Amino acid sequence: MAVMRTLTAVGHRGDPYRVRENTLPSIRSAFARGADAVEIDVRLTRDGQPVLLHDETLKRLWGHDVRLDAVTAAQLVELTRGGIPTLREALMAAGAGRVMIDLPGATAEAVRTVVGQVRECGARDRTYYCAGPDTMLAVRAADPGAEIALTWTTLAPPRRVLIDAVAPSWLNYRFGLVDRELTDALHREGLLVSAWTADTAWAMRGLIAAGVDAVTTNRLDALARVRAELAVPGR
Repeated sequence: MAVMRTLTAVGHRGDPYRVRENTLPSIRSAFARGADAVEIDVRLTRDGQPVLLHDETLKRLWGHDVRLDAVTAAQLVELTRGGIPTLREALMAAGAGRVMIDLPGATAEAVRTVVGQVRECGARDRTYYCAGPDTMLAVRAADPGAEIALTWTTLAPPRRVLIDAVAPSWLNYRFGLVDRELTDALHREGLLVSAWTADTAWAMRGLIAAGVDAVTTNRLDALARVRAELAVPGR
């Protein structure tokens, strides 16, 4: 008897097509609209506070042409009127929900800070991490038991020595790279497969047909409809 695979719906930076990305309202909206997990981007301010921001600067989202790492946490509150939450606030806003932390441009020191704060918040069991090999090696060093989704951007598979060193639970692919052959091979290796960022029903159906375990999307409503249409349960 075939085992029904589940599918984790991951809200990309929250629910960004309805509420500004990487904010507390966006996180809450994503979970309210059926997300099983929410992906957030975490960077450090000048004084080492982990906060939610994808870009290096505040320009695109907040209208200030200034680098995040050039301002303190207090200055950031003033510039954005408190709109950019701290990691601690985001973990609280997620409640019992799972959180995938992306770490763009993170140094080993920044990784240790973020991993340490997740532990302090008691959120270790509901938090996992995604980024490229160097950053995920730093996460593994900071927390030998961390759940990791290794982001991989080519069809050439990661070398076994890298897989052994990072020990990921997931491989995290750009959605256009994923097909049934790839997911079957990774499942045989005991790895889960996640795909980002799929926003059309056509792409979502293709990923589900390919057997992925998670889809990261900006369109949680569309993914909910496709999941219901295909009778694929959440995870």
